[in-house]
Amino acid sequence: MKTLKTIAARALLVSAGAIFYAQSAWALLPIQHWTEGSGARVWLVESKAIPMVDVQIDFDAGSRRDPAAQAGLAAASALMSAKGVRATATGDAAMDENDLGEAWADLGASFEAGAERDGLVFTLRSLTEPDLLERAARLAARQLGEPSFPAPVWQRERARWEAGIKEADTRPGTVASKAFSTAVYGTHPYGQRPTAETLARIGVEDLQAFHTRYQRACRARVAIVGALDRAQAQALARTLLARLPQGECTPLPSVPEVQPLAQASEQRIPFASAQAHVLVGQPGFVRRDPDFLALLVGNHILGGGGFTSRLTNEVREKRGLSYSVGSGFSPGLNAGAFVVGLQTRPDQAAQALQVTQDVLARFVAEGPTEAELRAAKDNLIGGFALRIDSNRKLLANVVNIAWNDLPLDYLEHWTDRVEALTMADIRAAFQRKLQPGRMASVVVGGQP
Repeated sequence: MKTLKTIAARALLVSAGAIFYAQSAWALLPIQHWTEGSGARVWLVESKAIPMVDVQIDFDAGSRRDPAAQAGLAAASALMSAKGVRATATGDAAMDENDLGEAWADLGASFEAGAERDGLVFTLRSLTEPDLLERAARLAARQLGEPSFPAPVWQRERARWEAGIKEADTRPGTVASKAFSTAVYGTHPYGQRPTAETLARIGVEDLQAFHTRYQRACRARVAIVGALDRAQAQALARTLLARLPQGECTPLPSVPEVQPLAQASEQRIPFASAQAHVLVGQPGFVRRDPDFLALLVGNHILGGGGFTSRLTNEVREKRGLSYSVGSGFSPGLNAGAFVVGLQTRPDQAAQALQVTQDVLARFVAEGPTEAELRAAKDNLIGGFALRIDSNRKLLANVVNIAWNDLPLDYLEHWTDRVEALTMADIRAAFQRKLQPGRMASVVVGGQP
């Protein structure tokens, strides 16, 4: 019979080996989907290559659900989920953060939590050896369903967090990012950031209420990738969610839409720094938008393709205004921002901003050239295998399908859909989504 230390050592070896393992046929593996009796929805990819499983459990409880006066509540809930679990009437002893850390180390497994913009996210990684996986699932279930939220620990963590915020506010990049978020999102939750004041309003009772409201079995999306069949995956999902409140869920209130910008704006914020930070952008689009792939390919040409992009050519290569410049969309359940970002000498900031705005306006008006489109397709299609060359990357793609109600065969047709895009498709998509004359610009650096 294997000891836990032997199993843990094996887990480390398998994890290390998995880094070097790629299975190009993973895109063709079917994604199974079903709804549990609890209401939880489950997506499964059976990947038998290595005896491991990766699981992600998501709840619609990301930072967009934070009350404005308590920005940071979702992140605080995630942080505190690893700080202790309470004793139960069935005989389970309480465990503090040290007990949990030692228990996970003994299992050679990992369980982590985090709050993203849209979701409260929990991830489990374990070997699939039955005894080990069962122990890991039960321990994860306790952290999911029975966090203790110890008040002294929250006070300690809140003080650390506040100190981190204070330090971050001394950096020009943080100042620029905050100003840009406010300019693009206004009062929408996507633009909220934790502050010392909002964290001070979060007490243990608020963490408990947030957990009770959002972490219910019927609200869970569970994505599983690994060496499990459907019956084993069902048993795993049920164990993981067993300690959460069961029963019917009332629909969550809708989050308001991000409003488009009515006019252009520009902020120049003095800051004593060697480099000026320049950001330009606007609200973008939701991930479910049918223009997603056209915008992905177009942005690769505009500013997402590194040294081959138009922005790099115009801003860096021709004029030497910045070492790097890039653009990107961040679609979510609501319209995430489109942003172009660069750093430059403060005395060149105005010129760099103008060149960036000119390149952007021209690209929206004219779209890509045939040569640019061909190069972008070759790069994206050629690199597709790298998007799914590990269990964790494949899991991220399954989670994307789950969150955004994409078809189960989405990955199978991804390269064909990219190949079918035309210059007209990309130009039309950019003209539908971007308004260069109504963007927000932020420059942080230089003297008043």
